[in-house]
Amino acid sequence: MNDRNRCGWGSIDADPVMRAYHDHEWGVPAHDDQKHFEFLLLEGAQAGLSWSTVLHRRAGYARAFRQFDPRKVARFDARRVTQLMHDPGIIRNRLKIESAVRNARAFLAVQDEFGSFDTYAWEFVGGKPRQNRWHALRNIPPTSKESDEFSQDLKQRGFNFVGSTIIYAHMQAVGMVNDHVVGCYRYREVARMARRPSRTTAG
Repeated sequence: MNDRNRCGWGSIDADPVMRAYHDHEWGVPAHDDQKHFEFLLLEGAQAGLSWSTVLHRRAGYARAFRQFDPRKVARFDARRVTQLMHDPGIIRNRLKIESAVRNARAFLAVQDEFGSFDTYAWEFVGGKPRQNRWHALRNIPPTSKESDEFSQDLKQRGFNFVGSTIIYAHMQAVGMVNDHVVGCYRYREVARMARRPSRTTAG
């Protein structure tokens, strides 16, 4: 598959970790609450940094944040936060670590209200992925009307590090929008995944 056309950031000349993420995960519709929580946590950690920086620490984050189990993260106390400040496997930013714990608690509240975070999140795109048709990376916007609304609602629910740009990145990651450029071989593959499966996971 190395000779196929890709989005520039996932090209054959790109970082192998980024290329693998592009080829197998980015834009694939996700309907698993733990996956939603994972990306919310990682995207919050990314703020002010590159996605590659965070992606290379993904295993460290999985270990430090209990395999992205929001119930376990919601129980982290000040002592655990201090321990994580010394963990070389993650980005040691206290505000971001504390935000992950706060967001885990808010995430559980959303699950209680809607049955799953997935049910809640996908309503912002009417329950099915938005199929964009960008011809160049420079055409892809950093936010959308939907990410603005999603972000604002999350903030009202007590989430932190969920600005519209971060939330648009989340929507791209979990396949709420297909932002592969049309010339990328993954564009059509991801588009074929657009039909929403039955919901079986609530976290």
